[in-house]
Amino acid sequence: MKAVVEQIVSALSRPGSVIVIGTDTVYGLVARAVDNDAVNRLYSLKNRRAKPGTLLAANIDQLVQLGLKRRYLRAVEQFWPGAVSVVIPAGNPALFYLTQGLPDLAVRIPDNQFVLSILRSSGPLMSSSANLPGEKPAETIQQAYDYFGNRVDAYFDAGNLAGRAPSTVIRVVDDAIEVLRQGGVVIDDR
Repeated sequence: MKAVVEQIVSALSRPGSVIVIGTDTVYGLVARAVDNDAVNRLYSLKNRRAKPGTLLAANIDQLVQLGLKRRYLRAVEQFWPGAVSVVIPAGNPALFYLTQGLPDLAVRIPDNQFVLSILRSSGPLMSSSANLPGEKPAETIQQAYDYFGNRVDAYFDAGNLAGRAPSTVIRVVDDAIEVLRQGGVVIDDR
């Protein structure tokens, strides 16, 4: 496992690099969150405008170091680690390349030791499911390759991920939870 983590981190460390890995949920396109060019390239590959991906981190400290406010993260930390992405305010202008100019960003701390090992070495990663708009997320590395071919720098096979659901996406408003997308973790927002 250590050798694969090192290979993934090495691939991510190249400027502008976007790769495909198996995340804690589905196969995802990932790029180092501190690499503006890589993040913009990821969004271009997904043809995304005004629809940012999900920021993955090993812990809250990594998110704070990136520029997110600790007070917003403390309010939602009970959902992590886990397959729950929480939309929080990300009004820091320095993060607009991550948020595509929107005021909020989905963040998640995965409940997967392999992915956490990558994140501890690489730092936070911007991620988006490995699929084209309107298509289902890739369940195998071949499906991811069929979507993106040579436009991605590297592919790392995590086996068949069929049956894994994407993360549940929520927003906390006052004391209420608003479910934006029901995923693998069922949250009742009533």
